[in-house]
Amino acid sequence: MPLHLTKVAFGANSVEDIQRWFDARLERGPLTLTTRYLPKRHAEVLDGGSLYWIFKHQLVGRSPVLRFGEADGGRVAIELEPRLVLVQARPKRAHQGWRYLEANDAPIDLGQGAAGVADMPTAMVGKLAELGLL
Repeated sequence: MPLHLTKVAFGANSVEDIQRWFDARLERGPLTLTTRYLPKRHAEVLDGGSLYWIFKHQLVGRSPVLRFGEADGGRVAIELEPRLVLVQARPKRAHQGWRYLEANDAPIDLGQGAAGVADMPTAMVGKLAELGLL
């Protein structure tokens, strides 16, 4: 089973902000995050893992991880699939650095088991997640 990473959606004011960040980054080429350190269990993440986004102490979406590489200044690049998959919101405390999420603990995608939710506007899904209704 794949291993996942979690990351705080720093600077986002809504789930819609996260989606806008994805849309803006797509226009500039590959969707890549940089970090100082390569996660120790990176090989397990490459086996189908995703980066789960934390917004207001909730896991709200995920982006499949494609590869790890080198970035400028000795940093590590994490290339993500250029899409935000909304997930059933689940409480998750904010943190610094990388934290792992086992596959058994990962929330399900909204398209799997939440009929119609994936078709809702991102802002509405974010608000419902904030209220703990999704």
